[in-house]
Amino acid sequence: MTGIDEVISIGWLAEKLTFLKLNVQHTELAAASIFLAGVVLLALFVTILVRQTLLHFVTRWIQNNQYHWDDPLASNRLLTKVSWFVPVAIISLALDSFFDHGSSVYILSKRFVMAGFVIVGMLSLTALFSSITDIHRILSKQKGSSLRGYTDACKIITFVLGGIFLVSIFTGKSPWGVISILGGLTAITMLVFKDSILGFVASVQLTTSDMVRIGDWIEMPQYGADGDVISISINCIRVQNWDKTITTIPTYALISSSFKNWRGMSESGGRRIKRSLLIDIASIRFCDAEMLQQFRQYRLISSYIEDKELQITEYNTQSQVDPKILLNFRRQTNVGVFRAYVAAYLKANTQLNHKMTFLVRQLQPTEKGLPLQIYVFSADTAWARYEEIQADIFDHLLAALPEFGLRVFQYPSGADIQQMVTRGAKSLSDEPVSCQGN
Repeated sequence: MTGIDEVISIGWLAEKLTFLKLNVQHTELAAASIFLAGVVLLALFVTILVRQTLLHFVTRWIQNNQYHWDDPLASNRLLTKVSWFVPVAIISLALDSFFDHGSSVYILSKRFVMAGFVIVGMLSLTALFSSITDIHRILSKQKGSSLRGYTDACKIITFVLGGIFLVSIFTGKSPWGVISILGGLTAITMLVFKDSILGFVASVQLTTSDMVRIGDWIEMPQYGADGDVISISINCIRVQNWDKTITTIPTYALISSSFKNWRGMSESGGRRIKRSLLIDIASIRFCDAEMLQQFRQYRLISSYIEDKELQITEYNTQSQVDPKILLNFRRQTNVGVFRAYVAAYLKANTQLNHKMTFLVRQLQPTEKGLPLQIYVFSADTAWARYEEIQADIFDHLLAALPEFGLRVFQYPSGADIQQMVTRGAKSLSDEPVSCQGN
């Protein structure tokens, strides 16, 4: 050693410790320990200095600038973890400069330093991968895509390679030798990492085929999932249900099982309204002149009534049938006029998407009446607004039914039965009582 190495060295420090009157071996060990402790303290001091000055300044700048995509660099503490290279590098340089390369202390210390480089590198890489995931999510916020499956796979590879290098450092074997040993344990490795391997393959398939994104509304009843996807990782997908509970689904389950993704509805600009009014069949009848005159006053169908009456009159005139027999004539029905009114009312509703499917149709009659189904799409896909639009439509139609002489079917309630009993008792009490004498 030359220069400062000749002034400050383990031998020089050992000479200064001769006053302890220890044997040569113990004196050199004490000198090496004191010197190593001093190097560690120096490394920590430099690290604290770097963090409190340069690192603190850079972190504050990242958090306060006008850009938001670089915030994950600070939140994932990437710079903090990278700064650990400073003390490890100082200790490594000190060992190379002041220790005998053939001594057992140097060899053991050097192995710990190399292990420190590997550990700091692993932590820095995982923080970098997490930052890449968060930055990609911020930049592709509108698309809602995720790289987490790929970055999680990179983290696993980083830890596996880091573990191999650590074993290689402390055993003195080549990394390739360690890998060859692990290769012989392939079956055990596959068993231990089975879920991770399946999750990685599924994550790649989900991402490449764009089957699901963060922010998508999905339904998977077998797992009790019905809500927004909030996280996609290599092992699981987290769904926040509408009741604010969190459901965790294995990533490979979305490949092996079926699920419903509502993204298509959100992107289409319309949300389906599919609901029926059950009309009491006993209330359906032909329209007479008085009913038609009343219907002509309804602005939405006044022109429909006139046009339909002209068509029916022309047909009946050409048919030359006996007008005394009602079934020989074509006549309008109150349910047909009401169906026309529903269609006109919906077409005039500006809260519906009229570029999408629009149907007002009758379904097969059942024991519950005649279903008049409305199949349209709202212009707003937000859940609360959609429900409000749907409720407004059926509020009006249920209230309008009696104006057309129609009734909604419903099962008798307790009040209906009580009313029937009351009417029956009253009718019995109103009957005259005859008395016969002997």
